[in-house]
Amino acid sequence: MAAPVRRQVEAGAGAGAEAEEPAELRAAARCLVQGADGGRVRFGALFRARRAIVVFVRHFLCYACKEYVEDLAKIPKDFLQDANVRLIVIGQSSYHHIKPFCNLTRYSHEMYVDPDLALYKILGMKRGEAATTSAQSPHVKSNLLSGSIRSIWRAMTSPAFDFQGDPAQQGGTLILGPGSEVHFLHLDKNRLDHAPINTVLQLAGVKTVNFTHKPQVIDV
Repeated sequence: MAAPVRRQVEAGAGAGAEAEEPAELRAAARCLVQGADGGRVRFGALFRARRAIVVFVRHFLCYACKEYVEDLAKIPKDFLQDANVRLIVIGQSSYHHIKPFCNLTRYSHEMYVDPDLALYKILGMKRGEAATTSAQSPHVKSNLLSGSIRSIWRAMTSPAFDFQGDPAQQGGTLILGPGSEVHFLHLDKNRLDHAPINTVLQLAGVKTVNFTHKPQVIDV
């Protein structure tokens, strides 16, 4: 397969630069994803009419993805509405796991699954765990030991003992649309290699969020 497209728009850049639609996106747009009720929709329909931030995550038992989605859940809906941008998370489990995962993370934006990993493969998402660096995702609070223990406990106490996805499959983040426009693509190298959320929001033209829970100091 050809190398995945890697395009990025600078913050504040106009959306006027038209480019030929990448073959990978054309193929991906035809794939079907499932919602929480099991209904299917074409991936391309999610960003045909307006810009969308699309976050692909690892399996739903991954502690790092859980904590990343918990921060995605803190993005106010009016921030997205004001910018006319959709926020979509795509997992790789059965659709039956969507509602429990949303309840766990308090995520109320759009979520779908790609259980056959068709989109992950077409878009060039990585498999395996590249060596982690000293950099720590600002959205992951647990260390490897405590996070793994929580993941195992969730697996043991879930109705079906499974990984809720392929543990070897990494995710990534894209900004797409309207139509065939590709603004940004980040492919995660490992479980901690998420694109910082505020960076993605800025590139998509959405107001950023204070994730520190510390009061902001305003100079007067």
